[in-house]
Amino acid sequence: MSKRDYYEVLGVEKGADDKEIKKAYKRLAMKFHPDRTQGDKAMEEKFKEVQEAYEILSDDQKRAAYDNYGHAGVDPNRGGGGGGADFNDIFGDVFGDIFGGGRRGGQSRAQRGSDLRYNLELNLEDAVRGKSVEIKVPTWVSCDVCDGSGAKKGTQAKSCPTCHGAGQVTMRQGFFAVQQTCPTCSGRGKIIPDPCTKCHGDGRVEKTKTLSVKIPAGVDTGDRIRLAGEGEAGQFGAPAGDLYVQVHVKDHPIFVRDGNNLYCDVPISFSTAALGGEIDVPTLDGRVKLKIPAETQTEKMFRLRGKGVQSVRGGGVGDLVCKVVVETPVNLSDKQKDLMRQLDESWGGDSEAKHRPKSKGFFDGVKKFFDDLTG
Repeated sequence: MSKRDYYEVLGVEKGADDKEIKKAYKRLAMKFHPDRTQGDKAMEEKFKEVQEAYEILSDDQKRAAYDNYGHAGVDPNRGGGGGGADFNDIFGDVFGDIFGGGRRGGQSRAQRGSDLRYNLELNLEDAVRGKSVEIKVPTWVSCDVCDGSGAKKGTQAKSCPTCHGAGQVTMRQGFFAVQQTCPTCSGRGKIIPDPCTKCHGDGRVEKTKTLSVKIPAGVDTGDRIRLAGEGEAGQFGAPAGDLYVQVHVKDHPIFVRDGNNLYCDVPISFSTAALGGEIDVPTLDGRVKLKIPAETQTEKMFRLRGKGVQSVRGGGVGDLVCKVVVETPVNLSDKQKDLMRQLDESWGGDSEAKHRPKSKGFFDGVKKFFDDLTG
């Protein structure tokens, strides 16, 4: 028998947000819950169908797989009663604040392991080109002696004698009945009479894992790489969390990166700026020639196409933008100083506006400014 569409089961549109999906689930779960339907098998099946639909649509990854591939994109053997929120969860949002927050009653299941974050520093060259790096991550891993069960080899967990596997006990006071987590099994519904000697019944042990991480070309500060299942192991065989490698690119002595472009300052001599010439400039792929036209002013920008970065998200390769900075000569000899004075004197008089147009315009403006003040 083919399964119904999950959105149809919950009575929501395909574009419904998480809030709408959760609201629809609560309404239907209360309507079809076995505690209300008193053994009606048809209603129980509807309840399982609602739980199954909610389990898929409330999980972003499972929902994406279902939207793309239908029922074939999610676990075909997943039962309607497994993994969905229990009946007490339906009321958690409403009554949590009144009774101090948290879940009320409900069987506590083995929890998925925690996600981990690893901060990885890279130099600019490695970030641009990509590379494989080895990292060491201290974490919890599944016990290899008991395979994560927590029970000694050859034994197994047993149903809790206090709650009989329910994970909770009911305390009655007059007309009121309050459900609490079972104190014997801490909500698991099972106990381990003979714990594993290595993990002492926890199902996990501490270990530093060595992982090889492939850094894709073009990553930048703030990017993160997800390694599924490499986080902390879950307790008692529950799935492991994920590891997120957070990238930070160190400052470079020459280049500054902005998106796909690289920027650098290139010093040039006074004579090269005046007469023009050809200079070597650095790129991440080696030196290239840059032609400087005559009469180049300081801070003029030159763009070298395709000498920037190929972003990890695709698109074209960025550019290298070189800002030339005219360097003032220092440590001049007496002869050089005399030549500089002669050159400066040659720019005076009627020829000053021709050779130094910015300077001439500036000082003419200053003179007019003071003449206006005193006039």
